Amino acid sequence: MTLTQQLITILMVILGTMLTRYLPFLLFPGDKPTPKYIQYLGSVLPAAVFGLLVVYCLKNVSFLTGSHGIPELISIAVVVVLHLWKRQMLLSIAGGTVCYMLLVQFLF
Repeated sequence: MTLTQQLITILMVILGTMLTRYLPFLLFPGDKPTPKYIQYLGSVLPAAVFGLLVVYCLKNVSFLTGSHGIPELISIAVVVVLHLWKRQMLLSIAGGTVCYMLLVQFLF
């Protein structure tokens, strides 16, 4: 990349970051109530993202070959237990990811 291309890239990244940081505050100021559809999205999107992650992670798992999906099933169990215990989605996702990586690297 030339110097001009690098500067344009950096400026676009800065613009994109600033836009995503400031736009919600401009669209939904604190002195006005949050629209109902935004509240609805805030309540359903976390579960939808979690479901999407499950489907994405299991789409190429073959239960008839290799480790038969055992590391995946163990990691899913870890995610469920962590989520039922702490009710924190990021902790559940991170715990399941770490569990899966450890199982794949050291046991399977």
